[in-house]
Amino acid sequence: MTIFSKIAAGEIPSYKCAESDKFYAFLDINPMAKGHTLVIPRQEVDYIFDMDDDLLAEFQVFAKRVATALKVACPCRKVAQVVLGLEVPHAHIHLIPMQSEADVDFRKPKLEVTPEEQAEIAAKIFAEFQKL
Repeated sequence: MTIFSKIAAGEIPSYKCAESDKFYAFLDINPMAKGHTLVIPRQEVDYIFDMDDDLLAEFQVFAKRVATALKVACPCRKVAQVVLGLEVPHAHIHLIPMQSEADVDFRKPKLEVTPEEQAEIAAKIFAEFQKL
């Protein structure tokens, strides 16, 4: 079981932003921007393009809903979608609020965000997601 599967199952605490029976979204613990969210399928699959077409399409639609909620909760020009996936063998999408492309530079130092602030941000995203 991957660390992301354990997070989605509630075995490891997370700052939940959204969920469905097939997908889970939570705040990145080393964010590039406030509201940096990870979206995962509950099904363990290492590489996003190994997902079957129907699940991949549903995954993108779920991520779009999360991005829509994120943009309201953390006002920004756009929400970047990035797929890297080398550190954790579980497909995931990074959703990053951005004002410019420089905000999506993974080489930059990560933000220091307090647990209280992370909880507040996650609650805002979750509330907006529930409205969709």
